[in-house]
Amino acid sequence: MTLPPLAVTLGDPAGVGPETVGKAWSLRHERALPHFFAVGDERAIRRVWDGPVELVTTPGDAVAAFDRALPLFNVQDGGQTQPGEPTLEGARCALDTLGLAVGLAQSGAVAGLVTGPVSKRQLQSIGFTHPGQTEFIAERCGVLADNVAMMLAGPGLRVIPITIHVPLAAVPHLLTTELIVSRGRTAAKGLHRNFGIEQPRIAVAGLNPHAGEHGSMGDEERTVITPAIDALKDEGFDVFGPVSPDALFTPQARQGYDLVLCMYHDQGLIPLKALCFDEGVNMTLGLPIIRTSPDHGTAFDIAGKGIANPGAMIAAIRMAAEAATHRAGQAA
Repeated sequence: MTLPPLAVTLGDPAGVGPETVGKAWSLRHERALPHFFAVGDERAIRRVWDGPVELVTTPGDAVAAFDRALPLFNVQDGGQTQPGEPTLEGARCALDTLGLAVGLAQSGAVAGLVTGPVSKRQLQSIGFTHPGQTEFIAERCGVLADNVAMMLAGPGLRVIPITIHVPLAAVPHLLTTELIVSRGRTAAKGLHRNFGIEQPRIAVAGLNPHAGEHGSMGDEERTVITPAIDALKDEGFDVFGPVSPDALFTPQARQGYDLVLCMYHDQGLIPLKALCFDEGVNMTLGLPIIRTSPDHGTAFDIAGKGIANPGAMIAAIRMAAEAATHRAGQAA
């Protein structure tokens, strides 16, 4: 089955995105990577990587160039950004790059979208009002933010945080049965659509220590989480819990599920990053397009030093390709 190439954005031109994309292309044969092309400012990648770059204007040209050079759709408005020194011009370039790449994915010209890391602070300085790239992409695709889910994945572990970038003190007030049901439904359908898992097994973490210990350490498990689990079971999904969070991530426990619904950001990302930091991938479920990204930030402190690890970028490219293959097979 021949699929179009993937589009990979460089992210903020002052971050590690350009370097990790270049290194990923260098390892294309060793890691058996599919065809992809970069989208972003040519100058940003040439400042940090000395491999061959070839400017292209169509996905077909990118496929033809892939074996001899990293194909690049040039978005040249990043100014004179230096590695590790973010600028407003660089943020505008990152946003323009993202908009172009989303359009390519929506048109079907590419098999999927892999997004390099951006600086939310810099984007907000130019008027960006979304919490992150996920919400921007969802809006561009005409999908409500509540109907998508941020899945973080690595070898042997997938997690979805129900609440994300909010203060810990706000989590109990933001958790609702309806929100958990929505995330669980999106998770089950996403695992089937993108990975071919017919009946995903989904574990649900408790919010409180020992999953509330029968109400002695909190009653969110009884009043909010268990009703959501029951509702998902009624819809035919294979869901169980709430499970004490301290017991969910042992090697033995991880054999019993395909994904964990976590109640807040760190509950899921701490084990994911502890186990899979250099291979962690952020995948947005619930979109009409495929979108993944490396599960790390811009790392301005090491940008331009030649030490950025491309493992997560490679994993994001591979996961996007895997999802594209499964979706194409289901549509055939």
